[in-house]
Amino acid sequence: MTAHVLMLSSSRQGDEAYLEHARALIFAHLGEIRDLLFVPYAAVTQTYDSYVDAVATALPECKVTGLHSVEDPVAAVNNAKKNGQAIVVGGGNTFHLLSTLYANALIVPIKHAIADCTPYIGWSAGSNICGQSIRTTNDMPIIEPPSFDALDIVPFQLNPHYTDYQPPGHNGETRDQRLAEFTTLNPTTPVVAIREGTALRLTHNQLTLVGEKDGFIFLGEEKTSIHSGDDLTYLLDSGE
Repeated sequence: MTAHVLMLSSSRQGDEAYLEHARALIFAHLGEIRDLLFVPYAAVTQTYDSYVDAVATALPECKVTGLHSVEDPVAAVNNAKKNGQAIVVGGGNTFHLLSTLYANALIVPIKHAIADCTPYIGWSAGSNICGQSIRTTNDMPIIEPPSFDALDIVPFQLNPHYTDYQPPGHNGETRDQRLAEFTTLNPTTPVVAIREGTALRLTHNQLTLVGEKDGFIFLGEEKTSIHSGDDLTYLLDSGE
């Protein structure tokens, strides 16, 4: 597989404008491509059209086409590389995103497009679906997809928007406790937790953490720090 995938933790960092922190990473990943086939299916409380408009405003250098607006979404995905497009999947609710991808028979076409080196960029939910499943999303299960199985572009789990902050007086489970629940039941499956403002980049069969903040790998009972620029390619063998 010659995947060229950018998995951003979030669309915002701190109080910056929408996608502002990610622009340099996005354009470096796109190269000369400026035509985006945008998948807005994670949106729930905003319309797909308004989601497309928000991305187009944040990336005015690009032509942004909403996948929901084309007559044949499967054909659009299949022809994205030939048409000089990158596939971009935005954040929102991961369950709604995955359910809609299944409903439109898009899981396999997107996997094939990525394997054929069609550039892919996701943030938040759009990154979460790059893992084996969506079982380590932070989102509420507002809809039940046919399966939790996702694109399986990387053979591990992702946890975008990772934070280890615990508000004073808050007695709910921490993120680490939630991820420990997963790794207790799935002790051989890594979970890569990435903070807002960072991303995982997969290109030329090399996986790297990019951004200015550290992340973590949760595996079994272990929590291991990873640092910006770290070569994480060994994780691509974790599913074997």
